[in-house]
Order: sequence, then structure tokens, then C-alpha cells
Amino acid sequence: MTFFEASTWVIPVIIAITFHEAAHGFVALMFGDNTAWRLGRVSFNPLKHIDSFGTILLPALLLLLRSPFLFGYAKPVPVNFKALRNPRRDMVFVAAAGPGMNLALATLAALAFHLVVYLPDPTNQWVAQNLRNALVINVLLAVFNMLPLPPLDGGRVAVGLLPNALAAPLAALEPFGMLILITVLFLVPLLGAQLGLDLSFVARLVDAVTGTIIDAIVRLTGNA
Repeated sequence: MTFFEASTWVIPVIIAITFHEAAHGFVALMFGDNTAWRLGRVSFNPLKHIDSFGTILLPALLLLLRSPFLFGYAKPVPVNFKALRNPRRDMVFVAAAGPGMNLALATLAALAFHLVVYLPDPTNQWVAQNLRNALVINVLLAVFNMLPLPPLDGGRVAVGLLPNALAAPLAALEPFGMLILITVLFLVPLLGAQLGLDLSFVARLVDAVTGTIIDAIVRLTGNA
């Protein structure tokens, strides 16, 4: 990867991940939990949210290795769900705020494409690549985080919406959620490759949904 390529990924990745976390804090504050506010985490300043490994080193390593799947994270914004006015209902809004922010950023990036033509060469090429990467990264993060498995946002949304008989066993998976994700995203496909089978079904699902949403955003913003 050249320095030019790397430079067009850094800003979109950091903004996508840190704004995602900040959105959780803003919405939690709106619904009565000031935990993140007291800790200075209700901010769009990336320095408040960057995790040196999850936000910088891990995505950079995956990009350098040409990984088919980009993964990263910021320092999670602390949310005391019991402090929310209506914990079960409000948890859904707090969890959905992160992916919602990513979709908003993706749409803004697509709209900003219309301004690139007014920039001089070669700045316009660099800005255009940043915007393309921002579109892809933000939609990918939104789709990935909406997988219905705690501690991902989609898992918490599902726990808040499902009846207790289904929500309770799903919520109980949260301590094992990351292990399950690593298994289905990386270990199972590796095992499948050894057996001559394509078992990357979760990655294919995420990729398909991501592509569909990107196509819709591109068309809605007049870039098709």
C-alpha cells in the first residue's frame, strides 16, 4: 500500500469509529444517562475516543494485509442503562445511534462528491478517494454493528425489541459475543478453506447488505 492510499483511509476510519461512539453518548444523555458526559466522552473530538490498537493499529494491519474484512473499534462509551428513563426502550435508541451516525456520515460523504469538481488537481483526487472510502467504511460499520449479537448494537436493539422469552437468552450471550464473532468471521472460514469449503457466510451477508445500501445512497444523492 502506498502512502497516498494509506492517507485516504486514516481520516475516514478515525471519524467513522469515533463519531459512532460519540453518538451513543449523545443519545444516552438525551434519555437521562450522564455517565459519558461526566467522563468527557460526549464529544466528536476523535482524541476522546481513539483506542490505539482498535482504532489505528488493527484497521491498518488489516488494510496492509489486504484483508477482505475491515474491523476496528474505539473505546466504548460507557452507558448506564439503568439510569435511562425507560431502560429497555431507550436502550434501543442508544444502541441504534451509532449505526445511524455512520449512515448519516456515509450520506454526507456521497453528497460531498458533488463538490470535488471545484477542487484543483491533485487535491481533488485525494479528497475524492477519502470520500469514497468514507462511504464504504461508514456503511460497512453500520451493517456490521447491526448484526443481532450482543455486545454489537444490533444485539442490544434486538434485546430491547424481542419478547422476554427470546431477549433473555440473547442478552446472556453478551460475555461471549466477541468470541463468537471472531469464530464465525475468521476461524470458521479458515477451517472451511482447509476443507475446500466456503464458510464465510457472515462476511458474504455483510458484504451483500453493505453493497445494497451503498448503491441506494449513491442513487439517492445523485451520483449514479
